[in-house]
Amino acid sequence: MTRKYFGTDGVRGRVGDNPITPDFVMRLGHATGRVLAAREAARSHVKAGERPAVLIGKDTRISGYMLEAALEAGFSAAGVDVCLVGPMPTPAIAYLTRALRLQAGIVISASHNPYYDNGIKFFSARGTKLPDELELEIEAALDEPLSCVPSAGLGRARRIDDADGRYIEFCKSTVPFELDLRGLKIVVDCAHGAAYHIAPHVFHELGADVSSIGSEPNGLNINQDVGATAPAALREAVLAHGADLGIALDGDADRVMMVDSEGNLYDGDQLLFAIVRSRLRQGPVAGVVGTLMSNLALEHALAALKVPFVRAAVGDRYVMEALRQNGWLYGGENSGHILCLDRHTTGDGIVSALQVLSALRESEGDLRQLLGDLMLYPQKLINVALSKGFPWQKNPLIAAVHRQVESELNGCGRVLLRASGTEPLLRVMVEGQDPVVVSRAAETLAGAVREAVSS
Repeated sequence: MTRKYFGTDGVRGRVGDNPITPDFVMRLGHATGRVLAAREAARSHVKAGERPAVLIGKDTRISGYMLEAALEAGFSAAGVDVCLVGPMPTPAIAYLTRALRLQAGIVISASHNPYYDNGIKFFSARGTKLPDELELEIEAALDEPLSCVPSAGLGRARRIDDADGRYIEFCKSTVPFELDLRGLKIVVDCAHGAAYHIAPHVFHELGADVSSIGSEPNGLNINQDVGATAPAALREAVLAHGADLGIALDGDADRVMMVDSEGNLYDGDQLLFAIVRSRLRQGPVAGVVGTLMSNLALEHALAALKVPFVRAAVGDRYVMEALRQNGWLYGGENSGHILCLDRHTTGDGIVSALQVLSALRESEGDLRQLLGDLMLYPQKLINVALSKGFPWQKNPLIAAVHRQVESELNGCGRVLLRASGTEPLLRVMVEGQDPVVVSRAAETLAGAVREAVSS
């Protein structure tokens, strides 16, 4: 059975277009509530009449208010209690769901997308992404008529007032108590997103001198020219403040990029390597999971350290699946999703940044030194708009140019075409040792895709 609504990271789209409409989101809450209620009723220790409960958080998009109300109504009609926390990072919802022993966590966010998009993400009671079988069960329940439990069984809603402090303390607990950031000047870019009232406090409470940008959300400016997807703003701020480091999060704070005092940008591949290299000083690392987009230099650098490396499909849920299958702890994407399963159940931008800062303090060096000999190969990524249902995999023009580009790389690079799981785009990526050849090859292949789509 294929998914009708769920993508690689929940349900996502443009607000007002199906499925991100108030009526669908209410039905989604109701369907999820019915599935959770049925599962709870089947558990032997649950007493008759006890209601399951879920946690709902959101980022700072203006549409979050509307979708939050719709979800709350759907869950209540299904007889599920709702705990509300307002704007909170996605990984905070994963943590709080587990800490409060709730049956599920729901995040209203479209992550790094513009404000006019939104989505619904789900976490299990264990603080992990929902398994495929549960998503399929929810999709099946969406086809059933909307109903309402008797009034006495309706779900209740309450607000959790201390969620911010709980999560801040959790983030701090992921690094050694001895970690002291005094003397370190840091700029934190919150992308006008969910971490605007969280991230600066975490680093400040650990002793750093913190300046923040992207910390004035107005509902319409999330990810706009700031954050992990637009790191130029952080680079400028670090240089302007004479800071030692810059940390950029995305709209829901599950991604991170960093900038050093000279304005050099470090992506997810580099930060993941820095964390793994630090962990190796404490003991063996069984293996690392990357994705099809991970830089080839990361694979080679890990091989030099005798650390196994495997690639998963793009998306942190697939990285997580590969980690579980192998029994490993560390993985990530070059976009800044980093998984440290010895610290959290999901990718967390703040926690990942703290692991890098801990490694820096331990080594008494800077980011460049922490990376050792890792030098990323030039990589060119071009996003090409796709019409819905366009069969790009079978197009003869795209296939021919793909073969031509691979031939030009002569075994010294990689070519990757993949459809986005969250947007109507085909991602064209070329990687190799010569930046001129890489750029030319990517433009050639992207041009062929555009020509094929337009014809």
